[in-house]
Amino acid sequence: MRRAIAAATAALAFIPGDLAAQSMTPMRGEVTSFSDEFAVRVFPKNPYGHRVSVAVRVYDADFKPVAARITPSEISLGGGSSRSVLVIVGFEGKSERRVRICTESVPFPGEKIGVKAQICGRFIARRRS
Repeated sequence: MRRAIAAATAALAFIPGDLAAQSMTPMRGEVTSFSDEFAVRVFPKNPYGHRVSVAVRVYDADFKPVAARITPSEISLGGGSSRSVLVIVGFEGKSERRVRICTESVPFPGEKIGVKAQICGRFIARRRS
């Protein structure tokens, strides 16, 4: 068993830095709100050494787009940096709402991306009266 752990650790040491993944915190959460809307603050992060552009979008549990106010909805992140994004979603008359808040890569003007990166967190909001 120790040999397997040592081998796995040694293999990780040889993974190039370019394989780092885009990230966002938090990745899940529960929110209680006393109004018709709830808010979540997420922090998309760029692990790369170069500037990237990302968009924050909101989906339901089946990945259908959800109307939300996102400030800012699209941002450019310098290498290794992170930024706060505020997401406000309505309950639409329900007492509980489950959403996925996703950070998605966006190509710079005139550039193409071979793979579209998307990282999503799951959030549950409950409305209290």
